[in-house]
Amino acid sequence: MAEFTLRKTQVILEEIHHDGGPVSGPRVRGAVLALVKNPYAGTYQEDLTQAMEDLKPLGLAMARKLVEAMGGVEGIDAYGKGAIAGEQGELEHAALWHVAGGYSMREVLGESLAIVPSSKKQGGPGTRLDVPLGHTNAAYVRSHFDAMEVGLPEGPRADEILYVLTMSKGPRIHARLGGLAADEISKFDGLR
Repeated sequence: MAEFTLRKTQVILEEIHHDGGPVSGPRVRGAVLALVKNPYAGTYQEDLTQAMEDLKPLGLAMARKLVEAMGGVEGIDAYGKGAIAGEQGELEHAALWHVAGGYSMREVLGESLAIVPSSKKQGGPGTRLDVPLGHTNAAYVRSHFDAMEVGLPEGPRADEILYVLTMSKGPRIHARLGGLAADEISKFDGLR
């Protein structure tokens, strides 16, 4: 069992009231970040699949913390995930978050059919990451395409990984570019 010792968490909440047009919000956008020790830093491990299971409790705790900070599940209709591996890690260590992060949000949010958009990279302390957001039930809902920039000034250290979950309530402020609207979702296949 891999040990991902938690060093620090942070919750970020934004309320967006307008983006140059009339006041129409607020739209709430949030992220929860967890800085953990990378048990694989500086080594090559052939099989990493067990680590995805080992990270599930962290994913669930983070998803619950973010939902609570956002005032509950009601209205949350977009999500995303991301990770930054420190310099002694590798991109595959960041990718461990796909299962733990994505499935944890789906479990906590309930019905969520669309793929959870993701980004990952390597970097040191202060590295920033744009974490994509997409609608929870239909990937083609254009009004919910967005990203949230996150990072910590003191991490990740060379032997750490920064794991991130993002969620939002509502479309981009002043979304008006057409496409499939959230109230037109009909196929329930995660796409349209």
